[in-house]
Amino acid sequence: MKDFGDRIVALLPGLRRFARSLCRNSVEADDLVQDSMMRALAARASWRGDNLRAWLTTIMVNQYRNDLRRGRTAPVTLPIDDWQANVPDTARGDPVEQLGLRAAIGRLTADQRVVLMLVVVEGFSYEEVAALLSIPVGTVMSRLSRARRSLDTMLNGDNVVELRRS
Repeated sequence: MKDFGDRIVALLPGLRRFARSLCRNSVEADDLVQDSMMRALAARASWRGDNLRAWLTTIMVNQYRNDLRRGRTAPVTLPIDDWQANVPDTARGDPVEQLGLRAAIGRLTADQRVVLMLVVVEGFSYEEVAALLSIPVGTVMSRLSRARRSLDTMLNGDNVVELRRS
């Protein structure tokens, strides 16, 4: 069985990707990951041996919320290029579509963006996300639905072409 530290190291890329989607700034995201991993290592005895990824993500979400309350992290929209690596490459081959998708995700509310990233990008189940964020499963489903609907509106709203007949 892998050592606890080795298992954490293996999860770092996904945790960093999630942190960047929260902070939308790579420097703040790196600080969030570091602070969260320090807390995780200090609290290692409280880990029950269940889902390590979920446990670490919960610590990160709580650390992010604490940082927001303390004013350490500013919930502002930063240039998209700073966190664009977090967005799945669904618009492969068309940079204009990629930029549009990244911009649309950046315009989602923080609650919607967090749920979207945890479910769609990180692959957590609705139940896992509900446990991670300490919210009901119905709220997860509602936020995800609203996020998807908002993305659809933002991405397809400008794609209407009127045909005029003379």
